[in-house]
Amino acid sequence: MNTHKTWAERATHALIFEVVAVGLTAPVLAWVMKVPMAHAGLLTLMISLVAMTWNMIFNSLFERMERHLRLVRTMFMRVVHAIAFEAGLVAIVVPLVAWWLEMSLLDALILDIGLLLFFLPYTFAFNLVYDKLRASLLKKRGLANA
Repeated sequence: MNTHKTWAERATHALIFEVVAVGLTAPVLAWVMKVPMAHAGLLTLMISLVAMTWNMIFNSLFERMERHLRLVRTMFMRVVHAIAFEAGLVAIVVPLVAWWLEMSLLDALILDIGLLLFFLPYTFAFNLVYDKLRASLLKKRGLANA
């Protein structure tokens, strides 16, 4: 499968991923943390912007590694991809959450672990569906091996 993506495609991929994620998480975060929806929404938007940037950088590096090492995107590689992406994001997001919600880093980490329990399967499923739809589209356009 063609794993080379343009920056425009990476941005589209990240934007779709984040729009769906914000729509799912902001209401839950507001309810769980007992904060106004606007407060939770702004936090999820900030996290989304960080995650979108990380998504584009991480996926570019991961795909470059795949090409360099001639790896096949097996289910095992998809699991590695999801875990590595989320681990990097946790390291970036925990300080932001702690600051925004005025909580300790430990409390922010615990909250982030809760989010991680959602995002690990979400990341895995989203990218699996995205890759299948992308492969189908490329096949229709005759670009599957381009």
